Amino acid sequence: MRDLLIPYTPRSVLRLYGKIRGRLLQLINRTPSDELVSFDTLSIGKGHFKTTYRGVQTFRCPFDYVMYQMIVSEVQPDLVIEIGTNFGGTTLYLADLMQALGKGVIHSIDIEDRAPKIVKDHPRVTLFPDGWQGYDSNQTKNFQKVLVIDDGSHMYEDVAGALDKFAPLVSVGSYYIVEDGILDQLGMKEQYHGGPLKAIREFLPHHPEFEVDRKYCDMFGKNATFNVNGYLKRLHDSHH
Repeated sequence: MRDLLIPYTPRSVLRLYGKIRGRLLQLINRTPSDELVSFDTLSIGKGHFKTTYRGVQTFRCPFDYVMYQMIVSEVQPDLVIEIGTNFGGTTLYLADLMQALGKGVIHSIDIEDRAPKIVKDHPRVTLFPDGWQGYDSNQTKNFQKVLVIDDGSHMYEDVAGALDKFAPLVSVGSYYIVEDGILDQLGMKEQYHGGPLKAIREFLPHHPEFEVDRKYCDMFGKNATFNVNGYLKRLHDSHH
């Protein structure tokens, strides 16, 4: 009540007008709740579990989805070795890309049989059920351009072991893609004994023939990918 008795001066009226005008502009310009943009690593992580290709689950970050087709088009591999078939959505995606290019096959490795008939029947897909340790590397001898994607267990020991076995098979100009280094960002690296990034950090100093390709890692922002520092490009032979 006392405030009502205080006489208004021109200055106080202008100040009050300024406040009211500012509030009205806020209300007028406020973005409707259904138009707000809000996403982060966690929300993308939840969404990636829902991704499918031709009805088959892929568990793929959309950024990496786009970059995979760019890499396949760039490298035009004769052989893609995929460690970790799971349900086979990415296997099918890669096989269709190669079908469109008119060249290449995919050797997809796992220890479980989850792939549906549409994956198994693809003419460019061969499934190997004995895990990466059981894969015979001699099967790659007749291929000129080899690309490797490790989407296996993500355990440090497996990632490091697979790097040792399969990195020498990667052709110059092609890639060894180590998936899911994002586990560190998600606070899950301890569950994976250090996970993919630990294996990458230990591998690179001893293998100067490979480097992290920032073109892909940073395409949508600094390491805006689930494969953090995981796009390893082969620059030259190991004896270079």
